[in-house]
Amino acid sequence: MLTDNHKEPSWVKWEVLLLLWMAYLLNQGDRQVFNTVLPSIRDALSLTDTQIGLIATLFNLFYAFMVPLGGWAGDRFSRKWVVTCSILFWSVATMFTGMASSVFAIVLLRSVATGGGEAFFGPANYSLLGQYHVRTRATAMSIHQTAYYIGVILAGWLAGVIADKLGWQYSFVIFGAAGIVWGILMAARLKDKPVQMTSGTASPDERQKPGILDGFRTVFTTPTAAMLTLAFSGLIFVITGYMTWIPSYLQEEFGQSQAEAGFHSMFWTYVAAFAGVLIAGVLSDRLAARNRKARMLLQALGLAGGSIPLFIMGSFSNLVVLYVCFALWGFFRAFFDANTYSILYDVTPKHLHASCSSAMITTGFAVGALAPVLLGAMKESLGGLQGTFQVLGAIWVVCGLVMATVAFSSYQKDYNKINRI
Repeated sequence: MLTDNHKEPSWVKWEVLLLLWMAYLLNQGDRQVFNTVLPSIRDALSLTDTQIGLIATLFNLFYAFMVPLGGWAGDRFSRKWVVTCSILFWSVATMFTGMASSVFAIVLLRSVATGGGEAFFGPANYSLLGQYHVRTRATAMSIHQTAYYIGVILAGWLAGVIADKLGWQYSFVIFGAAGIVWGILMAARLKDKPVQMTSGTASPDERQKPGILDGFRTVFTTPTAAMLTLAFSGLIFVITGYMTWIPSYLQEEFGQSQAEAGFHSMFWTYVAAFAGVLIAGVLSDRLAARNRKARMLLQALGLAGGSIPLFIMGSFSNLVVLYVCFALWGFFRAFFDANTYSILYDVTPKHLHASCSSAMITTGFAVGALAPVLLGAMKESLGGLQGTFQVLGAIWVVCGLVMATVAFSSYQKDYNKINRI
């Protein structure tokens, strides 16, 4: 059992939250910079949409396959230094991406160096935050999540402004430099906090550190966890494709500047998602207290509801309608986000929660990594992105049906088994 260290001043855990909140904002912002300036990179290097999509695909693939190693490192080494070295590593790679003049350099710096560096951040980041916040853990995690929404909105707008005024290269240089400064500050201020356990309560399996494949074995032999991972993969596929290509869509179809496209493509989506995740979280807890199936049914509702604006997006050329679709998509997407880890932890052993999370993230991002290159190829063959939105909507309809089916078939059985009911 984790316990708060009362010898520390109460403000220390909030300083830790601030340090990790800003690091997470830079983490998500760094990803969105590439999407915002993607057309400029494509034109500067004379690339096709398929080639530029491949760069984004390689980033996500490398990230996905490095996440289990990042989780392993976070459990065995100093979490402070895993987090700090991660932000410094990806920030340096981001800076040098702005100096790249060839496809090979972009792939090496963006896909391999940046993707690999970011993969070590997540597991250690959440573990360290959870160590400092025990009684205030839910509040801290909720505040921490807002960095995701603010990061993509801020980066989408600011990267576009910098690119319009100075050139796309400076967007990478400035964001990378900001990460380096924050990483140095974290090295000076962030501290590890030892885990304090109660004695005699853990089983032999719980006392052993999990192997790197234990999470995969558990997830794919538990029907509910396996189907959740399948739906999560569909979710990430659509989100990755959306975030990669929507800024380009606004620039090419509506003549928006990089700053305008970077802002509008993310602002309406993530303001609505911010509201949606708070509503979905409260609603899920209340309904699940009476019927545990409610969590998965809310996820199914979110995927089904989010598919509707995807079907509409390619059929209208009115910006107001498009922005409403962005907002609706973000709002319903949050219903899935709010329940993912609650369901996963319901049906997997406590001592394997981190490993099972890594297994789900790895699978989801490995599948999602294919979205940028596949959508880029479809964009070239169809003469635009309009037709691809219907494909993304259909993927969510299928995943929503899967979640609804699992809610009534295996969820309660798997929950009873893991909780010995």
